[in-house]
Amino acid sequence: MEKRFFATDCEGPISINDNAMEMAADFLPQGDLFFARVSKYDDFLADVEKRPGYRAGDTLKLILPFFKAFDVTEEAMALFSRNHILLLPQARETLGFIASFLPCYIISTSYRPYIQSLCRAIGHPEQNSFSTPVPLDTFPLKAGEKERLKTLAEEIAGFPAFDWPDSAAGPADLSEKTRSIIGRLNQIFWGEIAAMDIGRLLTDIRPVGGEEKAAAFRQIASTLNRPLANGFYVGDSITDVQVFRQVNQAGGVTLSFNGNAYAVREARLAVLSPTTLPMAVLAQAFHREGLSGVFSLARDWSREKLLQFGVNPSWVEVLFPEAAPPQAVPFILDEANRSEIGKQSSEYRKQVRGEVIGALG
Repeated sequence: MEKRFFATDCEGPISINDNAMEMAADFLPQGDLFFARVSKYDDFLADVEKRPGYRAGDTLKLILPFFKAFDVTEEAMALFSRNHILLLPQARETLGFIASFLPCYIISTSYRPYIQSLCRAIGHPEQNSFSTPVPLDTFPLKAGEKERLKTLAEEIAGFPAFDWPDSAAGPADLSEKTRSIIGRLNQIFWGEIAAMDIGRLLTDIRPVGGEEKAAAFRQIASTLNRPLANGFYVGDSITDVQVFRQVNQAGGVTLSFNGNAYAVREARLAVLSPTTLPMAVLAQAFHREGLSGVFSLARDWSREKLLQFGVNPSWVEVLFPEAAPPQAVPFILDEANRSEIGKQSSEYRKQVRGEVIGALG
């Protein structure tokens, strides 16, 4: 049997949280609106403009100067994270089960205090995780910059919601309203804040998003001395696009778990599920038979097949409850079904994680 390995994003496949958004909502006035606008701006820079040097997930560094302005400390972030962990059903059992037969890792854009807290809560080894370090206390903030950042936070929260067509390839494809908001955000972040002393946060902090996730996956493969083709990666958002592409090209398995349109666009398979158990079952198929085994099980996903495969009967009861539709069905994605399943998955993630978090990129 070939030696394989498994890695997953955290927020989405393992937990319901969006820790950064939740902290913004708690620590900043109108922080939920503020975070939603910055997150959408992040989507534009990463996926539409494709700004050189900018990575999906850099939202986590863009909001840090504002955390400083409202007196957020590393201790406050750690305490909030410990007290606000929301796991998907069976998440602890799923990761423990997978780790019993495959090297198992978490690769997350999330701030390190949250990932440390989650690892301790579920018994996952912290050394088998990647996350964004945030030495917030080491960055001093001048009084004048503090007051200005508070004013800018209010301005950003006050922006109306904005969007763009799927075909957009740059500012010229935006509506006048959206172009104006993007232009103002460019001024705020890359003009005004970048010129502040606290603007060092925008250059010194490097979130684990986009290419950093792909690099982490390569590092795992190198450490284990296993080819990328022997890897299974689970993700759900724009920060997973690059690692999905990398694993697909190598011939490994990529799974969008309650993913948004960005994730479904790139993954080999998609699952819509209220429980993490499909991840455990598919990982076991991968361990035994590789990509072909995963596809084979996905094509014949039934109560009888899962029992025959040796899945825990109590898990089968969760996935196939009596007198009710199946709780989860894996889809093998292709050009014929990708768009429709992307829409279904985007709506379903809002049911699982809530409208606000589910709508984020």
